[in-house]
Amino acid sequence: MMRNIRVVFAVLSLSVVLVAGVADELQAQEKRQGWIKRLRYRRELRREVQGEIQLSRAFALYPMAVKWAEEFRKIHPKVRIDISAGGAGKGITDALAKVVDLGMVSRDIYPQELEKGAFPIAVVKDAVVPTINSNNPLIDQILATGLKQQVAQDLWIHTTARTWGDVLGTGSTIPVHVYTRSDACGAAETFAAWLGAKQEDLEGTAVFGDPGVTSVVQRDKVGIGFNNIAYAYDINSKKPYRHIAVIPLDLNGNGKIDPEEDFYATSTELNAAIAEGKYPSPPARNLFLVSNGKPMKPEVLAFLEFILTDGQQYAPEVGYIGLSSDILEEELFKLQE
Repeated sequence: MMRNIRVVFAVLSLSVVLVAGVADELQAQEKRQGWIKRLRYRRELRREVQGEIQLSRAFALYPMAVKWAEEFRKIHPKVRIDISAGGAGKGITDALAKVVDLGMVSRDIYPQELEKGAFPIAVVKDAVVPTINSNNPLIDQILATGLKQQVAQDLWIHTTARTWGDVLGTGSTIPVHVYTRSDACGAAETFAAWLGAKQEDLEGTAVFGDPGVTSVVQRDKVGIGFNNIAYAYDINSKKPYRHIAVIPLDLNGNGKIDPEEDFYATSTELNAAIAEGKYPSPPARNLFLVSNGKPMKPEVLAFLEFILTDGQQYAPEVGYIGLSSDILEEELFKLQE
């Protein structure tokens, strides 16, 4: 008898759990549908939105932001969008100081920045990649061998790798010229995080900005640096810029680039690998637009909602990776709360 009672109790308990789970899911769906309806209603209200949006740029997000601004103004021609220069450090500083409506930030937001009122919205994804000159005298061997994480640490942190022989594990005495960033930026912070360090720990000749690193590596046949994807690959051809090559990461550390690690010929291949989780994070990362507190200006809200909906279709065109539907839903919901 007691055994039968236990069985009945267990069945009833499981039924309660299942019913509760279904109820929670239905409630979540109703909530989701509710804010989607509100979003559509608000977008209708903003059909004739006008005003001005000021952004402070991070180099990593700049090309994407320009494209979004162009497409948004086709829908809302009465909105003016100004984008000022700077790195990720400037973007977050300007946003917190309310100098701009939105700061572009290409790294995770620090807890102390959140405490000061930073309101981040993830908008797209990209990655930082190590770059060299395509005319390097050892280019074929470098691309076949790839770059191990430990070797990258020896280049940028320990400074014990001084020749390309040290990088490749050979007897080559050709010197390697290491470049890093002089400006506070998401690219350097993200690349350093992959190495278990911070930007201030990175050694090498300091160069300002993504374009600066691209330019100096293009001129230095034995140079090595790191760039955001948009500054390593041409937006039109999807291939690396002239005199630039991207070093594949030797992720399994076996001293060679295996077929499953070889996805750097074009930005399209690389972005697909990032989307599939084949490229490590970091140096893959989300990019953010940050405001001081939740945005209230109708034109700013309309711009953010455009980016998180119709604007995602332009990410591959410009060389970025669109966010997953789950993340987009989460970010949109933050604007509706």
